[in-house]
Amino acid sequence: MPLKDLPRAAQPREKLLARGPESLADAELLAIVLRTGIKGKGVLQLAQELLEEPGADSLGGRTGPGFGGIAGLLQACPDELARIKGLGPAKRAQLLAVLELARRALAQRLRERAVFDSPQAVTQYLQLHLARKPHEVFAVLFLDHQHRLIAMEEMFRGTLAQTSVYPREVVLHALQHRAAAVVLAHNHPSGGVQASPADVALTEILRSALALVDVRVLDHIIVAPGAGLSMAQQGLL
Repeated sequence: MPLKDLPRAAQPREKLLARGPESLADAELLAIVLRTGIKGKGVLQLAQELLEEPGADSLGGRTGPGFGGIAGLLQACPDELARIKGLGPAKRAQLLAVLELARRALAQRLRERAVFDSPQAVTQYLQLHLARKPHEVFAVLFLDHQHRLIAMEEMFRGTLAQTSVYPREVVLHALQHRAAAVVLAHNHPSGGVQASPADVALTEILRSALALVDVRVLDHIIVAPGAGLSMAQQGLL
């Protein structure tokens, strides 16, 4: 049903203004961002389809437009959005702008307080940056003496199975940022976030290298779409 055919009090924008954003379902909030539907499909129906669980063919490819909820949609890369019928340049720009605002809000929070005052925010921040990348990325969060975020850098890229990480480069960047501590991070494009023996070994190598310049490794976080693992919380550091 087109939004204009709904009772005024039930239309998402009017409902938000009258009752607050918490009163709206995810699809209603997304409909406000998208603003319009496409031929033969109202904006609420389009929003609901984007939030559905994605289908998969026998080869593991995506069938259907769903991203598995708000988190999956906001973590989608531009190429994924471009392949969805009904998401033209304007709608994609709106969604990407919302994603960037979310990233910046989380980054501001991490710059204003110690990262371990809000460990969930650290994982969310890394998920927004890394979780849905099609290739493996190794990143480092550089922290000051109060463990507040100075900068995050994506330092190395690899294939789905392996990333080459050079400890010397991590140490040099830590010195350039005058960092007192770091949080290491990488994504698993294939899905799960279980730490492999190689992940543990790499963490130990980097911890030893950074200790030589008095920089602590506080954690190594692994992210994938909808999942995250802290190696520190798992007792692997």
